Amino acid sequence: MTTVASQVSITTMISMLTAIANRQWEQFKELEADFVSQYGVEVWQEVFNFRLKPALDKDSDRWLLIQWCGEGIILVKNVA
Repeated sequence: MTTVASQVSITTMISMLTAIANRQWEQFKELEADFVSQYGVEVWQEVFNFRLKPALDKDSDRWLLIQWCGEGIILVKNVA
């Protein structure tokens, strides 16, 4: 992880996690866009993959995936 990615404020992360927990897709997208504007895409990728996504519970992770891919997916089925 780059130095910049490891120095991102925890309050930034909490805002994003809160948007996900509240199922506020538009708010999350705004926070994501602000983050990318401030730090860049490469830092966003690192922070998302190594700090944000691992912190999500199963339902939140699934919800986020559905939001990203939702326009092309008709049905998501639980298999387990």
